[in-house]
Amino acid sequence: MAGSLEPHIVVEEVTDGGNVGNAIFRLRYRADAPDFPHHVIAFWNHGGQKIPLCYIHFTAQGQALLGGGACVDNRVLRRLPAELRTAIRQAGGLYKYSLAWSVQHFAPRFPAIFGYCGDALAERTDLAVGFKKTEHPRLLVYFTQKIPESEQRDLIAQAHAVGPF
Repeated sequence: MAGSLEPHIVVEEVTDGGNVGNAIFRLRYRADAPDFPHHVIAFWNHGGQKIPLCYIHFTAQGQALLGGGACVDNRVLRRLPAELRTAIRQAGGLYKYSLAWSVQHFAPRFPAIFGYCGDALAERTDLAVGFKKTEHPRLLVYFTQKIPESEQRDLIAQAHAVGPF
């Protein structure tokens, strides 16, 4: 990935993400993080500790992955060394960095990744990563594999039928 922030910032899919990312999720959404896969967390490697900085949840739905519940812990972000914060800004931010990692990570397993954006900044970030708008307001898609247009339309319809996620 261009502009890697490693080894200071490491993004991983974690199995216990509901617990690991719960504090960040609660700050943003005032609710517990989902307790089912898939959890992606960007960690700050600091003094032998992995401190969660960014959390994104993805839900598998057949051939598609529905991404939502993204959040960044700005309290921890402010504790980072100035040069690391600068590098993160130059990479487009923690959410963009983590989302780009997620697309690469999940691409072999899911031909389509969807986002539902009610936030203008999140939408701009998704579009910068390569997501495209659909005919449905707030529903974005990133096709990670070449699939026929008819399958693309079917996957979009299925994601739209879920409603906000």
